[in-house]
Order: sequence, then structure tokens, then C-alpha cells
Amino acid sequence: MAEAQRVHVEVDGHRLAVSNLDKVLFPMVGFTKAQVIDYYVRVAEVMLPHIADRGVTLRRWPDGVTSDGFFEKRCPSHRPGWLGTCLGPGDRRGGIEYCRLDSVAALAWTANLAALEIHSPMSRCGDPDSPSMLVFDLDPGEPATIVECCEVALEIRDVLDTVGLASYPKTSGSKGLQVYVPLNTPHEHDHCSDFALAVAQLLEKKLANLVVSNMAKKVRKGKVLIDWSQNSRHKTTIAPYSLRAKDRPTVSTPLLWTEVGEGADGEPLVFEAADVLERMAERGDLFADTLTIEQQLPTPGS
Repeated sequence: MAEAQRVHVEVDGHRLAVSNLDKVLFPMVGFTKAQVIDYYVRVAEVMLPHIADRGVTLRRWPDGVTSDGFFEKRCPSHRPGWLGTCLGPGDRRGGIEYCRLDSVAALAWTANLAALEIHSPMSRCGDPDSPSMLVFDLDPGEPATIVECCEVALEIRDVLDTVGLASYPKTSGSKGLQVYVPLNTPHEHDHCSDFALAVAQLLEKKLANLVVSNMAKKVRKGKVLIDWSQNSRHKTTIAPYSLRAKDRPTVSTPLLWTEVGEGADGEPLVFEAADVLERMAERGDLFADTLTIEQQLPTPGS
């Protein structure tokens, strides 16, 4: 087997060894590992604030998106000494050390591992039992598409508006859509899950032909699953600005609510790496407010 071609580069004050830069990871469009690394380095300005203090799970495709990828929760032991870790929930055997990507160099290092997708938890490092946000993960069952997800997202927004909660949408970068509710005040995972389930069940009753809260695949055909379970302590969701391992290098992209409305009318909401870098240059970080806005979920009976 030929030895991997390695070169050394300096990123953000750190010397990195990168390899096989011309390896094509997205064969349909010829998108290479070098382009993956370049994307993550360039998007770091807006992405890092959303993941820097969270223990992330990596999803890697070393042989490209047409091969089988794998999840990697435990931060690799061969990580550089300057790359930090974050104790997270792990599994039934106990907590494990997740990678903490808090620098441009850290993003470049994981990109060189062909970690195309970065998934983050709802809680921050040092406080795994207190989520700083809540998420509604909208997953369409064929033949439903992101168009129906946009319709449901608008309904979720309206429900949240009635209880005084601001919300922020983004594409999943795959088939669906997500709606985030920033909290940044003390909460518990069970409270978030219960609230998300209550909203899902409310809309399931209101829009029985469109919404389902049950995870069973047999009831999801042609409907949108509001996956409230993503608020569980051990769950992660695709991070803002992460690539997705699809045929093309699509990205989980923050949106304006006006764009969600346009999506409900059939406007395509698919953004690739180059599109997102252009949006970043024009609009900055549409998710910036989720980092600071403080909100409190209603308590049962309130």
C-alpha cells in the first residue's frame, strides 16, 4: 500500500500534518479533502462559537461519501497535545472524553481525518446536565420533503411565539429542518424533552395529516416527524455550518424565517459549501443571537 502523502502546514499557530489532499471525498462533484479542510478553515469564524465549548461527536468518511462512514465519540488518542477534550455522557458504561474544537487548527485537524460531519450536544462542557438550548428536529417521511418541514417549522414558531420564546431555524443539510430555542439559563434535559414533546403532540392534534410525534416508521409516511427526543442528555444534533456526507457537500445552514416561509412555498433550501461561505460574507452568522439570548421554558401548569 502506498504511503500517504503528507505535508505540513501552519494553521492558527499550530503545525499540522495533513495527507492525501487530492483525495476525492465527494465523487459526484469531485470535492476533495483539500476543499473540505479549506471550507472548515474559512467557516470557522462563524462555526466555532457554536461548538467551541461543547464535546462534539465526529462522523468520519475516510474513503469518501460513497463508502460507509462511522461515528467517533471518544476523541482519538493520537490527537495533538494542544487539542482539548470535554467529559460527556458517553454510554451506559459512563462518561468519555469528547473532542473540544475551539480553534481553527482543531477544525482543520478533524477535517484531515475526513470528519465531514460534526455533531454537538445541547449542553456545554463542564455542565452536561444543563442544556443551553432546545431543538425540534424535523424529519420528513417520503413523499414529504423539506417543503412540509418548513410548514411545520412555521407552526412551531407560532406556538413558541405565544409563550414568548424566540426561535431560530436551520436546514439539517440533509432532508429536513431544525428549529432551535436558545435558553442559556439553568434547565434540565427532561424539562426540554417534555416541553418539545408537548409542542409536538399539540401540533399532531392540530395537523393530523401532516405531523407525527411517534418515532415508528410505519406512521411517518408523508408526514413530518417532530423528533423531540433529540433533547435527551446523550443525544447530539448536526452542528450549525457542518458539512453533510451527501452526494454533494451540503451544509446545515442557519436561515431567516422569511426563507422558511419561501421554503414552504417551494423555494429550494439546499446550500453547499460555497453557498454558505458566500452567505457568511454577506450576512454574517444568522445564529449569533442563540449564543447570548436568555430564555426560560414554561413550567408545567404555568
